[in-house]
This record gives sequence, C-alpha cells and structure tokens, in this order.
Amino acid sequence: MTTLDWSQCPAVESIPGKVSGAWVFKDTRMPVATVFENLEAGLTVEEVMEEFSVTREQINAVLHFAAKSLGTPLPPPVHATPANAHSL
Repeated sequence: MTTLDWSQCPAVESIPGKVSGAWVFKDTRMPVATVFENLEAGLTVEEVMEEFSVTREQINAVLHFAAKSLGTPLPPPVHATPANAHSL
C-alpha cells in the first residue's frame, strides 16, 4: 500500500504534540484519517461534514490530494445538491 506524503497537501498540518502529531486539517484537531475511515464505513460527505465540523472544501482538498498522489483519475469536486433540484 502506498503511503501519501501529506506534507505536500496545503490543507493539512502535523504538529508534534497536537493530536500526537497526526495529520489534521489546518487550524483544527480533526485528523484527516477520520474522514477516510468514515467515508469507507459508508457515511456520506454531508454526514462527515455535519458529524466532524469540516467543510466540503477541506474534504475535497484531501480527496483530490490523495487521488492525485496515487495516480488515479480525479473525480469532479463534490458539490451540494440544492434541496429543490428536480431531475429531468
């Protein structure tokens, strides 16, 4: 399994003594790994945002960084669907 070099992702930071040095979203104590664990467990992006107080932009930043680092095609950014949207 490939290890990502999170030091190259501008949306995250690792500070010794802060959350045991885990990679967290900048200016938070929210570990990046928590997003991946919860998405893998079946939560939606919206549920992760609500449960852990992270923004869509933060989640998109780490998902795109991971995809780019692993050489996989980048999915389009995840956008909120308006509540009153109708399919044609």
